[in-house]
Amino acid sequence: MLYTKTFLVMFIANLTTVSSFTAFFLFPLFIAEHGGSQGDIGIIMGVFAMASALCRPWISEMIDRLGRKKSYTVGCLILVLMPLTYLAFTGPLSNFYAPLLVVRVIHGIGIAICFTAVFTYMADIIPRDRLNEGLGMFGTSGLIGLAVGPALGEWVLRHAGFPHFFVMSAALALIGLLIQWPLRDTPAEPGHEQTVSFFTLFRRRKHLIVAGLALLFGIGQAASGNFVAPLAQARLLSPISLFYLAYAGSAIMIRFLGGKLADRLGEIRLLPWALAITASGLFALALVQKNWGLAMAGLLCGIGHGMLFPTLNSMAIRHESYQNRGKITGIFTGSIDLGLFSGSFLLGYIGEAAGLSLLFLTAGGALVVGLLGFILRGAKSFSAS
Repeated sequence: MLYTKTFLVMFIANLTTVSSFTAFFLFPLFIAEHGGSQGDIGIIMGVFAMASALCRPWISEMIDRLGRKKSYTVGCLILVLMPLTYLAFTGPLSNFYAPLLVVRVIHGIGIAICFTAVFTYMADIIPRDRLNEGLGMFGTSGLIGLAVGPALGEWVLRHAGFPHFFVMSAALALIGLLIQWPLRDTPAEPGHEQTVSFFTLFRRRKHLIVAGLALLFGIGQAASGNFVAPLAQARLLSPISLFYLAYAGSAIMIRFLGGKLADRLGEIRLLPWALAITASGLFALALVQKNWGLAMAGLLCGIGHGMLFPTLNSMAIRHESYQNRGKITGIFTGSIDLGLFSGSFLLGYIGEAAGLSLLFLTAGGALVVGLLGFILRGAKSFSAS
């Protein structure tokens, strides 16, 4: 059975923790308010993803050894505590630049633990023949959080300011911590397959292909997560959350309409479409001048995300053992974070030097590179692996 009580509880827990995280898509406004530039936004947002990516090998090992549930609880505790530390930062950005980077690093480690642990946990309990459907439908919890976090955060900012915004983020994470607390961890599956190290698994062709595509997807996420708020502010588009509402709505819609499609047709057939649609949404952001255009760009990006994330996730963990599933999920999610990190830095400086339009064109171009590489070589290599 797919839709169990445990599935529902983890769905709600993931929704609230993701909402806590995605509210920080508006954090560039805090940086700018305290005198930061586009380059500063890239660094401060990027160091979050850098920490999340670089710690992934050790987090993945921890999840396979300590357990998915205990690891998730640790991650939730970090997400509760870290937003409250931002309350200490006042005055010009230069007064607290270094301490802010430290907090962003710890915050990034917390979300890395949560994401890797929860998707490994769900991969354990979802039936193998419904893997795409199960991961896709569970992933809608994160997509709802993608809409709830920025929308709720923007409302709080308008009425109460950043101190209440940080408390709100901590409260959302606290709900996720408490609701999942009574659940038991998933038991180890019977079998004698030898545990393999993170880096040994990473060198396998299958995981290299998935990691490369996930990295490019992460670059696209860096654009839509970190630079839509400055774009909307610069072009006088409001509300900013309109993009994220359209993004989440379309991503959820595609999961409901096509949740079983990848299980029937296979990931390799759907992946090129997902890459192309995601790229088109990023290209649209480069051109947007009206509110409806912001919503349409969110629609395209959301459809692409709704197809791309579960497809890549299923490709990564299909036919893999319990003993190695945490590390493989770490390779996949860590590669996305590496893309977020490198994309935040690269795109931040492109935006500062050449404008926001070129920033989004570059991000869309990264997805096109992935699309062409997969069509020309990746699909054949993956089939042969």
